[in-house]
Amino acid sequence: MSRAAGTAPTSAYAAVRARQVLVDGALRPATVTIADGRVSGVEPVDHPVVGPVLDVPAAAYLLPGVVDTHVHVNEPGRTHWEGFATATRAAHAGGVTTLVDMPLNSVPPTTTLAGLRAKQAAAAGQLAVDVAFWGGAVPGNVADLEPLHEAGVLGFKCFLSPSGVDEFPPLDAAGFEEALAEVARLGSLMVVHAEDPEVLDAAPHPPSRAYADFLLSRPDEAETRAVRRVLDGARATGARVHVLHLSSARAVDLLADARAEGVPVTVETCPHYLCLEADAIPDAAPEFKCCPPIRDRANREQLWQALVDGVVDVVVSDHSPATAEEKSRGGGDLQQAWGGVAGLEVGFTAVAAEAAARGIGVERVARWMATGTADLVGLHHKGRIAPGADADLVVLDPTATTEVRAAALAHRNPISAYDGMALAGRVTRTLVRGVADADPTHGRMLTRVDAPAVTA
Repeated sequence: MSRAAGTAPTSAYAAVRARQVLVDGALRPATVTIADGRVSGVEPVDHPVVGPVLDVPAAAYLLPGVVDTHVHVNEPGRTHWEGFATATRAAHAGGVTTLVDMPLNSVPPTTTLAGLRAKQAAAAGQLAVDVAFWGGAVPGNVADLEPLHEAGVLGFKCFLSPSGVDEFPPLDAAGFEEALAEVARLGSLMVVHAEDPEVLDAAPHPPSRAYADFLLSRPDEAETRAVRRVLDGARATGARVHVLHLSSARAVDLLADARAEGVPVTVETCPHYLCLEADAIPDAAPEFKCCPPIRDRANREQLWQALVDGVVDVVVSDHSPATAEEKSRGGGDLQQAWGGVAGLEVGFTAVAAEAAARGIGVERVARWMATGTADLVGLHHKGRIAPGADADLVVLDPTATTEVRAAALAHRNPISAYDGMALAGRVTRTLVRGVADADPTHGRMLTRVDAPAVTA
């Protein structure tokens, strides 16, 4: 994307100076210089600069911008649920400087080259942050994967159980292995919604407003059995696989053993699994409904330990918004309500706050939510403060408080599981390639094929 001739960003910085800059995994004083939207140097804090300088308060952290690799933008087709303009404004407000859009919930889905082009056309001129795209693997589209790969999608998403929308059906066992074999041939990545349909079908799912009943309808076994299937597929085909939104800690040992065996698997979890717990969720509150579900406190603690131990690699929002009508469908019956947590704007702050309360430094949070996610999808010029990397930066003030009010959030529909929470810490400034404005003409569309290398 480019600006009209003769215009310039109103807050493009030549440097950012801070006492706590995250460089090479450690916090230190530095002046980060910027040229042409990239980090040109990481200099001593008193380094002289010609041009506008952002001076960060001494207590605040200067961190790489968050790279959120799991966001449902839903445009075109369901833009009344979410769209590129609202999603990227929400991302910018929450310190997310790059997001990767999921291939479903839009119409058409990103399962063909035409679907990708429709996405890109819809996004043009609406991006306050940089955006890349996943492709989708669905029954019958194996021949579409190579054209999507060549067009620059960062990998492919599939479901093993129904997705919730008819235009993005799940893969059966044979279809999954066929798609994995093609992904392996392409040298790409398959990211998998891992819930087993037979386990889900066998679980009780009567109409109910009780969160406990909804939880019983999505048992841990649905995840553990599906994770086994993903791992077996990776073993059989050699494909790189990534387990999406892990909610059940009972799958952690399976994943750790597979990693030790050399299976090419990575794993993500989400802020809502790390910051919320089933016992505190009220009944008939669909803003908390997601699939797989938010589980109990002991499970949450085990997920944190898996992150610390390195079995879970990254943390992403799985921002999956919907209209109030869809979320309230069934009048509080959680089996009917749309499943998805809208957390794009507050997820980073929530995880940083929860980590700090546990004595976990912001350095690790940035690794889980910026560097690790960027590296997962091959955007090595993102998620780090280093010469040659994009000057995507976020200022987090740990002494301030974020009072979450759903109606004030930038995403399209004012629904949030975090509504009413007071989070320790606040994102006070976000820079995308050196520019602090949430400008819908500044964000770029990224592809796998044009991501520059960064050697630092």
